[in-house]
Amino acid sequence: MTNKRPYRFIISGGGTGGHIYPALAIADQIKHEYADTEILFVGAEGKMEMQRVPKAGYKILGLPIAGIQRSLTLKNLAFPFKLLSSLRQAKKIVKNFKPDAVIGVGGYASGPTLRAASNANIPCLLQEQNSYAGLTNKWLKNKVQHICVAYEGMEAYFPKEKLHRTGNPVRKHLMQLPEKAEAYKALELVEDKPTIFIMGGSLGARTLNESVLNFLEAINENQINLIWQCGKFYEQEMEVRMADHKSDFIKLNAFIDDMEMAYAAADIIISRSGALSVSELEVVGKPVIFVPSPNVAEDHQTKNAKSLVENDAAILIKDDEAEEKLIPRALQLLNDKERCEILSQNIKQMAKPNATEDIVKIIMSMVA
Repeated sequence: MTNKRPYRFIISGGGTGGHIYPALAIADQIKHEYADTEILFVGAEGKMEMQRVPKAGYKILGLPIAGIQRSLTLKNLAFPFKLLSSLRQAKKIVKNFKPDAVIGVGGYASGPTLRAASNANIPCLLQEQNSYAGLTNKWLKNKVQHICVAYEGMEAYFPKEKLHRTGNPVRKHLMQLPEKAEAYKALELVEDKPTIFIMGGSLGARTLNESVLNFLEAINENQINLIWQCGKFYEQEMEVRMADHKSDFIKLNAFIDDMEMAYAAADIIISRSGALSVSELEVVGKPVIFVPSPNVAEDHQTKNAKSLVENDAAILIKDDEAEEKLIPRALQLLNDKERCEILSQNIKQMAKPNATEDIVKIIMSMVA
């Protein structure tokens, strides 16, 4: 290809932050290396990418695609019609935008988009974040030229000759966090007191929220700052249930836009072990307690977490034990500086900070 016009790429997928943020990291890296590149996102109508992507400065178009419900429901009757409509719209988007390549990051929208691109003989790349391949990516595996993964053993799901173990893309800002004092000021935390950052993902996590509610009194008594990301589904409920324990130490948020500040302020972090969270926390390098979600395919969050626990790089607490054990373990860890230092050093060793650059190199190899 000649450079008579700027490169044009479509990036498709979403549904959760675990798909959206890798997509944005890839887009940002492409723009960093090739400033005049034109990038179009294609997402699913009503999903969080339709808000998050424009906030990051990119254009996005939505498809009417939705997933199949696991239980029998009337919504499933609409699925074939939404899929057909999405396939038609994706074909039109690809035809009009004329991308040099299309990148899929998982999530409903990437299926129709990459299928349309592949049928038009446009090179495609998949980025699979998890240790277990998602349905959409498995459906697309024979339609793409390259598949970038973060975990070993992914040849169980994808053709081995297409695989590249790059790690997951993480946001550049995480490579150099703000100073702790700056983060404390920005987040209005109590100075000279330790901080726990608990994050349940963009949608929230019931178990993590219940674990916090059970020990709000202890958190206040110990004068611990708590940055509590409860998720949009739980915000109103948590506001009501914590009313008797409100204090300067408790900072409740549905979603945290400025993750860099929260990471910088934290002495320890409590998190689900979705693939993106794991990759980001490796780069951040703070002591982590993982509580894997049991509500995921093939229990892949436990597998994600164990890859660190087996290297003494994190602590794992089972979901069904968290309400009783999580906060006491976190308070204990806060008081064990030596253990915190070991966990911090070891998790940093697991990071793949060049993942985004490596993925972009593979993308550009398809269009050069």
